[in-house]
Amino acid sequence: MSHDTPLIGILVIGLGLAFILGTIAQRIRISPLVGYLLAGIAVGPFTPGFVADQPLASELSEIGIILLMFGVGLHFSLKDLIAVRAIAVPGALLQVVASVAIGAGSAWLLGMSAGACLIFGIALSVASTVVLLRTLQEQRLIETERGRLSVGWLIIQDLVTVLALVLLPIFAPLMKSGAHEPINIPGLALTIALTLGKVAAFMALMLVVGRRVIPAILHYVAHTGSRELFRLALLALALGVAFIATEWFDVSFALGAFVAGMVLSESELSHRAAAETLPLRDAFAVLFFISVGMLFNPLVLIRQPLPLLLTFLVILVGTPLAVIAILRLLRQPWNTTLFIASGLAQIGEFSFILAALGMKMGVLDARAQDLILGASILSILINPFILMATQRIEAWITRHTTAPALPSQDEAGILLPPPTPTQLENHAVVVGCGRVGRLVVEGLVQNGWPVLVVETGKLADSFAASSTIELLVGNAAEARTLKAMALEKARLLMVAIPEPFEAGQIIAQAKAINPGLMVIARAHFDSAVEHLKELGADHVIMGEREMALAMLAMTANDLPFDSRPPLSDPSSDTGMEAVPV
Repeated sequence: MSHDTPLIGILVIGLGLAFILGTIAQRIRISPLVGYLLAGIAVGPFTPGFVADQPLASELSEIGIILLMFGVGLHFSLKDLIAVRAIAVPGALLQVVASVAIGAGSAWLLGMSAGACLIFGIALSVASTVVLLRTLQEQRLIETERGRLSVGWLIIQDLVTVLALVLLPIFAPLMKSGAHEPINIPGLALTIALTLGKVAAFMALMLVVGRRVIPAILHYVAHTGSRELFRLALLALALGVAFIATEWFDVSFALGAFVAGMVLSESELSHRAAAETLPLRDAFAVLFFISVGMLFNPLVLIRQPLPLLLTFLVILVGTPLAVIAILRLLRQPWNTTLFIASGLAQIGEFSFILAALGMKMGVLDARAQDLILGASILSILINPFILMATQRIEAWITRHTTAPALPSQDEAGILLPPPTPTQLENHAVVVGCGRVGRLVVEGLVQNGWPVLVVETGKLADSFAASSTIELLVGNAAEARTLKAMALEKARLLMVAIPEPFEAGQIIAQAKAINPGLMVIARAHFDSAVEHLKELGADHVIMGEREMALAMLAMTANDLPFDSRPPLSDPSSDTGMEAVPV
């Protein structure tokens, strides 16, 4: 019996292929995004075999964009946005103008009409939010200076796109070939004012009302003790605010979700919210890349190779050169300049929307839309390699600059030179300085240990001022960060991050460097305890068990002697022994 199940087909076949091809891509040391895009091409209408429901895939990908932007907002704050306004606002506006001019010029060379040139140029000027944010998250750059600047840049591009989507239909009669209708100046001014007014009204509503209502709702749900309800509340709030932003205020889903996350970022529940939404966010983000791949017709490579190459070069060369010129003019360091330039060397979801609008208006033809889609796919495919090439260029510039500018202390990422190795000896290394890590660091300092803290962002001011604490910014699972930790000279490694897979990588590599190193880690589940021990951890602390033992210990005096529980559980070996100085 046949069943019409397009949703299940996309989830099973699309995600299954994405997993297989993404794993292969990871295995051959390229970005898994390449595998996801190839999976989309495989289930698209232009290749034989199973064809997924394209409109449904696009809607599912919108959920991925909403959750991704909500997650970014959780790591962002209004202060961060204000802090980068002096660079992000003029930089992004100048970049969009420059990219539109370059793109329109290329469209003119291809023989397009004036209206088509304008839409073509705008479509090539806005980067894919999903692609750049995935890069920032993978490299843990969201909370760094370049990460904040990149997010601010994307927000300005988003606002420009929203304005373009509103204004382009007004100019449609003028943009069509042979049309000579006068411009309604008062109507145009009113439309612009209404658009900007709606954006301002949405921002004001979220900052005044949402700032109180959203955290209050989540605090109430958190106090119920139901993890299921908390996750459901997060999903409902992220999608609900994004939907209201679009339906009521004509703001994009992405911007609405970002503002919702930014409002919640000031709450103490923001870290828990980010952790709870992560699995859904990653799954739906994969669906976005599948939906992009489904749009690509490989025959474009054969039918229009030279126009496609010209369009691709606008994205790959034109926009990055404009960004470099603008950021150097604004006195930004090379590492930030090159990272943002390479990150913006791709286009995505907004370009598709603009191309579809141009087709609907009768200004763009199918040929121009194919060029935009084809160049977008190619740019997303090659972007990871651009980032790797940029890293080498930045390293070369650093080596050949007589007085290189020192990077800011909160910088982390793939474009920085390898971190300077610590000079500490017989020291304790603490990986992760969250709620658990901070308590560990405080205890070690009180016991007289020299401490090296490995963290991906800023260290607390109280720690930064301590002469016995040294900060190393980076991912402890990366080889160059491990080398800078000087583990061969260390006596103790405390892995205070909650993710068992990443912690396991760190432990295994640390033990390979120094087999005699004492390693103490944390875990949330019994399976994680066994996993970390197998990889070399000497002791693994499972917080839930230790709390239970402590609570039972407090009742010991009120129980019969023969029923009193032990103060530790020797069979599990999760008690942390004292480590002498």
